[in-house]
Amino acid sequence: MSAGANKGLIAGIDVGGTFTDVFVLDQSSGEYLTGKVPSRRDDPAAAVADGLSTLLADMGALKTVVHGTTVGTNALLERRGARTGIITTRGFRDVLEMRRRDRPATWGLRGSFEPVVPRDRRIEVVERVLADGTVLEAVDPDAVRAAARHLLDLGAEALCIFFVNSYANDANERAALDAVREVWPNDHVTSAASILSEIREFERCSTGALNAYLQPVVGAYLARLQGTLHSNGFAGKTFIVQSNGGAMSVEQAQAVPVKTALSGPAAGVVAAARIAGAAGYANVITCDMGGTSFDVSLVADGQSALAAQTAVDFGMVIRSPMIEINTIGAGGGSIAWVDRAGLLQIGPESAGADPGPACYGKGNERPTVTDANLVLGRINADRPIGGALETLDENAARAALDGHVAGPLGLDPMAAAEAVIRVANARMAGAIRLVSIERGHDPRNFVAMPFGGGGALHIGALIRDVGLASALVPRFPGVTSALGCLMADMRHDRVNTLNVALDDVDPALVEADMRHTMAEGETILRQGGMLLDRIEGEFTLDMLYAGQTHTVSVPISLGEAGGLTREIIAAAFDTAYTRSYGRLLEGISRRIVSLRSAVIGRRPATDLSVFAAPVGGSLEDAILGERDVWSDGGWQRAIIYDRAALPRGTRVLGPAIIEQLDTTIFIDPGLAGEIDHFGNVVIREAAD
Repeated sequence: MSAGANKGLIAGIDVGGTFTDVFVLDQSSGEYLTGKVPSRRDDPAAAVADGLSTLLADMGALKTVVHGTTVGTNALLERRGARTGIITTRGFRDVLEMRRRDRPATWGLRGSFEPVVPRDRRIEVVERVLADGTVLEAVDPDAVRAAARHLLDLGAEALCIFFVNSYANDANERAALDAVREVWPNDHVTSAASILSEIREFERCSTGALNAYLQPVVGAYLARLQGTLHSNGFAGKTFIVQSNGGAMSVEQAQAVPVKTALSGPAAGVVAAARIAGAAGYANVITCDMGGTSFDVSLVADGQSALAAQTAVDFGMVIRSPMIEINTIGAGGGSIAWVDRAGLLQIGPESAGADPGPACYGKGNERPTVTDANLVLGRINADRPIGGALETLDENAARAALDGHVAGPLGLDPMAAAEAVIRVANARMAGAIRLVSIERGHDPRNFVAMPFGGGGALHIGALIRDVGLASALVPRFPGVTSALGCLMADMRHDRVNTLNVALDDVDPALVEADMRHTMAEGETILRQGGMLLDRIEGEFTLDMLYAGQTHTVSVPISLGEAGGLTREIIAAAFDTAYTRSYGRLLEGISRRIVSLRSAVIGRRPATDLSVFAAPVGGSLEDAILGERDVWSDGGWQRAIIYDRAALPRGTRVLGPAIIEQLDTTIFIDPGLAGEIDHFGNVVIREAAD
């Protein structure tokens, strides 16, 4: 990128378990730079600075940084959040522990759950709000202050205030918040109703408590990130990707860190949907294989699947819109091992970035998926992805496989390596079936998009195992999530509980609430300072028949001719319910539970044509050499190609290997890859 092209630079950054990925784009010229550096578990912010400094001599040229972070997710999974306390309504101390009366093993009699806030740090106070919002008993500020002081004496660093019916009227919760702030020594105080104003008491308590639990951890990381970037000359704006695929300001992320869980994988889904859409594919299954995990999501008709809530681990429920992502421990660094029954297993433990796979030569002696791919000849030992290592140690990889897989199973070394890949592929195929076949989608109607550092090594086997139509390998698979950060729109979500029969609802009040949320969201988005093309609102009602538990999502719009009416809502409900269940329940009252709002600031579209493959030249010009690869039980000769030199419209027949700095693509025997207009490699059966 030329010095004169630094005007309007924007950087997308995704921090993974093994690598930190960076994508820098000049929004004026369309020029771009990509990079990968090893993640630094002890200081992720330093790895971000490392990645940017490898691409830019002057970080002051950057105008914007958009970051997908796993700091919050990792803190939840590893239980490394802050010491947190809860102040709650008398009689509701154990809501967080009772959950929904579920258990870790549904059919087992054993299993335990430790909430992130122990019982001695859950303090009750007297207050009562009725379900209709009537304040029956006001909260005593003195009692709240005493409870807060007691929690501080117990070592609490963060606090959640959760009152049982605050969704209907949060007056007591707001009064308690004011009282707490008089004695609490930091800003790590969460009002559960301000995070989730919804009727479900466990989900509201869990979401609020987890937000408080994460505030000191995520807040400290973001402050450190800002300081590190500024000390390196960056003076622009930083934004954080949310779990719903939207972006928010650093200040918002520090206030509601619970919305950043799974933000890195969500950015990858955003990029995959945009890239596939531009290439003419509306239905795509994303397959993000990094160093630690394999993340799968489904995009149907161009729309990512959003879930109202998710559980990061058992019992840790977050009720906030999130892109539905299924995660399994099958990344490149996932460790292969033989269990006591003599069965080969993959993960969930990962070698991560340090020490990394055995072939990294940093002390790990246990085999990983990457080691198996290296031994099978699919990875070039002299050209590791990311550029952090000069070479990979194939002998160390063989020794690890021999000692931990081949020996215990009585296999020869090559059969052991192939077994590791087959088991990993089987686990990945199962994850794809979970988001497709088990939810009524025919995988033959979907194209798979592999990304992350390792996804393109396995995609051929997954096409055949699952029955996918084809695969679309993007131009930069290894940094797709970082690219997705650049594409993420600004987004503000809100939910309000209505809990009223359709026959009794006042549509004018619903419409007024929509307009208020739209104005509030627009103000928040404008304050962020991101360049936006336009701001849009998306609204849905959670509705059901009286007596039901599960709701259907009913889209409604502002600006209906003549205003919103009960008839419009009823017709929209009938359409949504019929689509989900095939028939209506005549004669039963319909109820509106909640109004969900999303205010979205659309950012200027990224011109994907800048990734277009070169025109002209020949397939032969892109050949780097040949190498033997092990496939289907034997060695086969594969041609090696340079991805950047492959001309548009050329066709690569398998077995073949396509190399680039951020990933390696393996095209299995019997498959072919064709280079499309946007530089993607479309892989399908060679006979098609």
